[in-house]
Amino acid sequence: MRIILCAAALMGAAALVSSAAAIPADGISGSYIEARTADVYTGPCFANGEIEMNGREAVFAWKISDGNWDGVDLAGLAVVGVVHAEHTLGNPYEPVNPAEAVLIVDSRADAAQRVALVSFAKAQAGELLDHVVQIDYQPVELTIENGNIHGGAATLTAGTLATIRTRALNSGDHICGNEEVFYPPLNKLRHAMPAYTVEDSYQGDALGETWTSMYRRSGFLGTFQVGAEPVGTR
Repeated sequence: MRIILCAAALMGAAALVSSAAAIPADGISGSYIEARTADVYTGPCFANGEIEMNGREAVFAWKISDGNWDGVDLAGLAVVGVVHAEHTLGNPYEPVNPAEAVLIVDSRADAAQRVALVSFAKAQAGELLDHVVQIDYQPVELTIENGNIHGGAATLTAGTLATIRTRALNSGDHICGNEEVFYPPLNKLRHAMPAYTVEDSYQGDALGETWTSMYRRSGFLGTFQVGAEPVGTR
């Protein structure tokens, strides 16, 4: 089944989301991108209109700039999660939300790095990645324009399987006047900014559907920094 999801109305002005978690002296850090099939920066009226209709799908990725996990250096590598859930992701009325997931691991990683990337992603995403039905290996590229998440422009490509393209939210995206970060990012971040998703797609065969979601206030760009996984705890 193929799903094409579009939102013609432009909405939103940039808002800041940040995590107050303490930053460890040693660990792993880098950049993050996320896109869903429902608006995350929106007003309650629009969110209520989409809940349980859209937003069951998401693509997210971590690009490691520095650090190691389980004793393995992951600098320069990336891993992508793709999720299809039973309910709208973040729906407060459905706290139990079973999901199937695919992991797309950077094909440039060696055998040890591939294992560590999977371990890292599962540790960060928790129950979102409890049921991984397939692990694929593709070249993964995440580019944030000028290295600045506040600029809002970024591109993720995971081979032929997944794509995200974002731009900054601007005043032309603002409609109802009550916009806010209605749904926070799916994963813990040091700092995050909502972004306007130009394109979000998954074209793999492991989740029983593919999707292309365009022109939504459905994205986040962010940074992460977490403690290193102790060796032998995979």
